[in-house]
Formats: sequence, C-alpha cells, structure tokens
Amino acid sequence: MVDLKGIANKILEMIILYGPTLIVALITLIIGLWLINTVLKLIFRKIPASKVDVTLATFLRSIINIGLKVLLWITVISMLGVKMTSFVALLGAAGLAVGLSLQGSLANFAGGVLIMFFKPFQVGDFIESQGHAGTVHSIQVFHTILKTPDNKTIIIPNGSLSNSNMVNYSREPTRRVDLVFGIAYNDDIKKAKVIMMDIINADNRILQDPPPQVSVSELGDSSVNFVFRVWVNTVDYWPVYFDMQERVKLAFDEKGISIPFPQRDIHIYNHQS
Repeated sequence: MVDLKGIANKILEMIILYGPTLIVALITLIIGLWLINTVLKLIFRKIPASKVDVTLATFLRSIINIGLKVLLWITVISMLGVKMTSFVALLGAAGLAVGLSLQGSLANFAGGVLIMFFKPFQVGDFIESQGHAGTVHSIQVFHTILKTPDNKTIIIPNGSLSNSNMVNYSREPTRRVDLVFGIAYNDDIKKAKVIMMDIINADNRILQDPPPQVSVSELGDSSVNFVFRVWVNTVDYWPVYFDMQERVKLAFDEKGISIPFPQRDIHIYNHQS
C-alpha cells in the first residue's frame, strides 16, 4: 500500500524547508516587476517635454526594460538555490543557439542601434529607401515604420535600412523645385521668360537667395524648352511644385503663349515615271 502519511510528511518537510525561500523569491519577483514598470514610467514620463527625441526614448525604454527584467530573473533564480555558474553556462549555450537562428533579427537590432547613434533620419522625416518612400512614423528595435502620402504603412527592417542607400528629403531646410516648360518655336522667348519671372516674383514662398533661374535649356524636336528652378523652404516644396505648373499654364494661355505637343511634319513627294 502507498504510505500516504509518509508522503504527506515529506511534502510538509519540503514546504517547511523550501517554503520561506520560495515565498521570498516570489515576493521579490512581484515587487521587482512593479518597481521596474514604475521607475520606467517615472523616468520616461517627462521625455515628450524634454529635448530628447521621442523615438530614441522609446528605443532606450525597451532595451532598459529587457535588461532589468533579465537581471531580476537571474536574482530570483539564484535565491532559489540554483548554482549561477551552471545557469550562466546554460544561458550562454542557449544564447548562442538563439543567436545563430536569429542572425537576421540581430542584424536588424544592430541596424536600429546604428540609426539611433548616427541619426540619418528621425521621426517626421520624408525618406526613400529600398524602393519605398514615406514619412518616418516610428523607429522600433528591429524595424522602421513609414507612412506613405496615401496612408499606407511600410515596414522596413533596420538592418537593410542601415546598410543601403537612403534619400532624406527633409534633412535640409530648403529644396529646389525643378520644372521644365516648353513653348512653340514661333512664340516670343523673351515674353515667355518675363511671364514666368513675374509668376515667381509674385509668390512669397519662393526664396530669392539662391536666385530663381528661368533659362532656355533645349531646342527640342517640337518646342523650345525652359528650365524653371526656384528655391523654397522644404515644407513648401510640393505646394509650389503643383502651383507653378498650373499658374504657368494659365498665364501662357492668357498671354497667347502655346505649349506644343510632340508633332512631326510629313512631306509627300509624287514621283512621276
């Protein structure tokens, strides 16, 4: 028969022997988790009002949170009597195995650290990379999230982003708007140039330093082409880009300047035998 009384005594002995340690370890774990969350909230609550980049603060919070919780678990396990030498060896072996299987994720983590350190872009910048373009919404530990002008979400791994070509359209305070306008060969070149310069001078969004440029750039197959180059503040780039095309077309129509479409003259010869 099973000695139930002996089993009960054994269980009671184990509870008496290990119970206090287990209770203390459990209390330490609960209080430790509460302290970590409380301290992180107190530290990072004032981040939006400070000069620290919000994205950097989010990145640091996730790293600190993971690090403190790992230390807490190691402390609790050591309180239970587990030999830390064996545990650290086991943890190292597990870390090596996980690292080999997650090389891509580690590369993305390293890429996120590089992005945070060198700051090639920040939240709110409009960038283009990996064949995609959009406004940086957030920079996470492993990936960066972009929002396109038509409100699509693009997720790019940080490893690829930090090791490839990237265009930051928001980095500089000013940008140049480049347009090309063509007029017919029988139109007045000087008149067309004056019309375009008047449009430029009437728009206070266009900067005068560097000076605007309107010049004949090409004698094309069907038109005389002008380059239209003006400098604007970066935030005014797209409004000016679209407005200039509409205003030049309307002004040309009003002043009798035509914008020709591609055409060819065909000459037919009648050869008589």
